[in-house]
Amino acid sequence: MKTTNRKIISESEKRQRVYFGVTLIVIGLLIYLIFGLNTPAGAMATFGLNLSGAHAFEVPDLVLPAQTGIYAMATIAVFAGAYQLARGTRSTGWLTGILAFTFVVSFLLWAAQDKSFSLTGMLSSSVVRATPIVLAALCGVISERAAVINIGIEGIMLMAAQIAVITATLSGNLYVGLLSAILIGGLIAALHAYLVIRFKVDQTVSSVAINIFGAGATAFISSRFMQSAGDTLNNSGTFPIISIPLLSKIPVLGPVLFENNLVVYLAIVLVIAMHILLYYTPWGLRTRAVGEHPKAADTLGVNVYLTRYVNVILGGMIAGLGGAYFTIGSVGRFDEAMTAGKGFIGLAAMIFGNWNPIGAYASSLIFGFADSLQVKLQILRIPIPSEFLLMAPYIVTMIILTGVVGRATPPAADGQPYEK
Repeated sequence: MKTTNRKIISESEKRQRVYFGVTLIVIGLLIYLIFGLNTPAGAMATFGLNLSGAHAFEVPDLVLPAQTGIYAMATIAVFAGAYQLARGTRSTGWLTGILAFTFVVSFLLWAAQDKSFSLTGMLSSSVVRATPIVLAALCGVISERAAVINIGIEGIMLMAAQIAVITATLSGNLYVGLLSAILIGGLIAALHAYLVIRFKVDQTVSSVAINIFGAGATAFISSRFMQSAGDTLNNSGTFPIISIPLLSKIPVLGPVLFENNLVVYLAIVLVIAMHILLYYTPWGLRTRAVGEHPKAADTLGVNVYLTRYVNVILGGMIAGLGGAYFTIGSVGRFDEAMTAGKGFIGLAAMIFGNWNPIGAYASSLIFGFADSLQVKLQILRIPIPSEFLLMAPYIVTMIILTGVVGRATPPAADGQPYEK
């Protein structure tokens, strides 16, 4: 039996080695054929490293020969693929990084040939656009670490976004709107937790019901009340940009990380805090135990039901914060279906990040980058149909899930109801 298992593992590793090797070589050839051959030899790509109006110290823009850079990226991809086929490695993280890096850099060099492309502006936009995605991902992480599936994040965020703008407009206070969004997120999540923990309702069905109800309820309230009373119900304003002294003056990173509004900062703080809580505190240990083996945790005195209730409600409150981003953290008004699937993309980021807060944030930045990139490319008038550019974040979602699902490992008891 042991010999058979070794053989199966060996064959699996061999297939994975061939898969990654061939993929990298194909990507390298595509970079050469699509970008390299369509870039003039003397073209230069200029990447702006300074934001207009930013307080950071200015640094010279990055100017690169576009065609030479593209050929270099193609060479790196092909060499990495050949090395993988010849020698192989068990760690696929760096291979995925090489694949993404070479393709994205080549694409940017091609898009910015003989043009000026604000790299710092795009990175800053990526961080902002990743905010609702990472908050949705954190909601999924904290819920599923306690073995409760919650795919109703989209509906929670939509309802929280509407409540935030209504309460902020009526009260004239953005913080009241923020608190309302967090509370409504926790309340909806508490209902979900009660149904799936107390009555053992199918977790996916309950979550889908939240999404359907959220879309319908917000659309009705918007068309029935908010459209005819925009100034009194749908005009909250947004949180101002906060520049952190000294840190905001760091070139490139300063404007990207340290000149944002309150919701963006809260998202970053939550990522760090949740990582510490999950992996370095007794509460995190109990949470992970409940998600992996609830019976064993119960035997050791952990209250499985209470742990699941607390985690799901906390997750809902985080999703509520994500909903507030769309209105009082971004545009200052509510529009129907304005979350645009960010809750579902957050679930993809959670899976890609392997149910880890830091990994989820890194994954969210990838989706935020794709979202920001399609906007920048439209401004540069790149010869790609606008409809295709709008699809970019969702195409990235499908590609990542295609490559990750089956290799990512969820908590062992994820989605399973618990009976004492």
